[in-house]
This record gives sequence, C-alpha cells and structure tokens, in this order.
Amino acid sequence: MLKFKNANKGSASILVLIFVAGLLVGGLLMFYATYRQVSNLNSEINDLQTAVAGLQGFQNATNQEITILQNGTSIAELYANLRDSAVLIQGTTNTASVQGSGFVYNYAGKNVILTNYHVVEDTITLSVTFSNGKGYSATVVGTDPYADLAVVSVKDAPEPEFKPVTIVKSSSLRVGEPVIAIGNPYGLVGSLTTGVVSATGRSINVNTAGSFSIANVIQTSAPINPGNSGGMLLNSLGNVVGITTAIVSDSQGLGFAIPSNTILREIGALINTGSYNGHSYLGVTGRDMSYSLAQETGATVTYGWKIASIVRNGPSDGKLVVGDIIIAMNNQTIKNNDDLASYLEENTLPNDNIRLTVIRNNEEIEVTIKLGTRPAP
Repeated sequence: MLKFKNANKGSASILVLIFVAGLLVGGLLMFYATYRQVSNLNSEINDLQTAVAGLQGFQNATNQEITILQNGTSIAELYANLRDSAVLIQGTTNTASVQGSGFVYNYAGKNVILTNYHVVEDTITLSVTFSNGKGYSATVVGTDPYADLAVVSVKDAPEPEFKPVTIVKSSSLRVGEPVIAIGNPYGLVGSLTTGVVSATGRSINVNTAGSFSIANVIQTSAPINPGNSGGMLLNSLGNVVGITTAIVSDSQGLGFAIPSNTILREIGALINTGSYNGHSYLGVTGRDMSYSLAQETGATVTYGWKIASIVRNGPSDGKLVVGDIIIAMNNQTIKNNDDLASYLEENTLPNDNIRLTVIRNNEEIEVTIKLGTRPAP
C-alpha cells in the first residue's frame, strides 16, 4: 500500500517562510524609503544652511558698504553732518542760465564758497542757496581757469548759514579707497553718490584751460552728472579731497575731481589777489611714447614723452629739439603726459630750474631748463 507524506505540514512551513520573507522585504523597502527621505532631508538642510550663509555674507557685505567710514560712522550719518555745507549755485550769462554745486570753506577766518570756474564763468548775476532753501546774492572773488577753480563770496548771509568743511591733502589717497560725492545733479539739491578712487594723477582737457590740461586729477567711479560740478568729493572720514568737475560723455563710472592739493595750494592767492599765477610752463607739445611708436621711430625706449613742437622764444627753445624723449624730471621718472603734468603742477613754480633726462638720437643726456609762466588760456 502506497503511503503519502503529510503535505499540510510542508505547506504550512512554506507559507511561514514566505510570510517571514515578505516581512523582511517590506521592512527593507520601508528602511530604504525612510533612508532616502532622510538623505533628501539632509541634503535640503545643507542647501538651506548654504543659502543662509550666503545671505549672511551678503548682509555683511551690504553692511560694510553702508558703513564704510574708518571710524564706523555710516554714510547716512556723514551726510547728515555735511549736507548743510553743500550749496546750490545759480546764475545767468548773456546767453543762458547756469547752475552747479559748491561748498562752504573757512580760510583765515573768512567763510567762502568753493566751486568750479566753469560754473561761474561769464556770469552777470549769481546766487547761492543753502540747504535750508535760503538764497543770497553772491560775487566771484577769484578764479583759476587752468585748474577750473573759483571762490565765491556771500556777504549778506548770516554767520549761522555757513557750515565749513575740512579739506585735507589728496596726495594720501589710494586707488580703491571709498569716496562720496555731494552735489546737485540736474538741480536735484543735496544728492549723494558713492564710489571709489579709480585712479590718481590723471590729466584732463577742459574748455576753460585752453590747450593745457588740468593735472593730477582724481578719477572716481562715484556717479557725477551735470549739476554736480563744483561739489565736494569726500574721503571715508568725511574730509574734502577734491571738487567734482567732469564726467566723460556717454560713460558710466568715469568721473573726475580737482584734487584738494590744488585747492590748498591756490586758495590763498585766489582770495587775496583774485587769481593764481603759479602754473609753470615748459613751452612744448608732445605725445606719449609706446611700444608701437618706438617700433615705428626706432626709439630705444617705450615710455616717456616725445617732443612734437617747441614754442619759439619759450623756456625750451634752444634747449630741447623736436624728437627728444623726456624720461625723467629731477630724477623723477616720466612715463607719459600725466606724469609730466602732475610733476610740474605739484613740485615746480615759474622761474624754477629743472633737470630733464632726455633721450636724443638714442643717447641719454641731461638738459637744464628755467621754467616760465603759462600764458593766458
């Protein structure tokens, strides 16, 4: 008789094994899903932490931009302290109305307004309006077209109206330092803009200076617009380091200011005599040397200032010749026109003797010249 094994016990065992396996697989799937969720959550947390760190960095950078002064004072506080020193200058000529900016300065106990020459040039009426809206008749005391500087007097204004600024030497400025401009662009009184010193020792050509350039000018990224002319350029301590004067047409971030060194050098003469006659004169024209010019002419130097013409009977007549390349002045290297103009303006006066190092026919020679006084523009 055939005997069959009991199939019920085997089936039950298999079912139990399948059930246990199902539990294990389900548990593994749940663990994997939970692990993925936790991993994704950790990734999101890391992303959020990175974003928060970025926002904190942006906030810190923003705070540093807002509070740029060396003593921790904010730009807003600086503006509150100096806005009353800024004035609006308005006038008329025979053909047009003019307006610009200016600021109060006290020289030897006398309160005056400093501005650009081109703001007050040829005016027949002139007025100064203070930040409180009160305006007074004004007169021009002194001018220097070569430096685009002017001093204005407001005799009828009461003493409390005058809030003089402090002017410090611009020679200490470094490229990259923050600067602040306060003026009246397009007649918008008391406007403030910020930027940095983009360069120093520039030379710019303006109509008031004729064929001569204004030397040692400050280049800044602070926005300067029509109406800003004559306004103050401040360093991070709130001291005046220049007078905003020009912006290149159709440019962004390319403004210029007359350096305070020039103001401090000239203001006494402008107030006391009405003019400044301390601009020395070499009596030559020229162009900057370059690699391409050296290759073209066979010169042995790629820097310096090459003489193009010499004024007859001028200081350099009989001393220099066309084609000479000036490479140093009193042992100070001259790389280009900016260097030459800045050195003459900052370090010499009419009738001074200067020693030029010159390349002539590819040989280095020394030439001594007695400087003259610039003729009228």
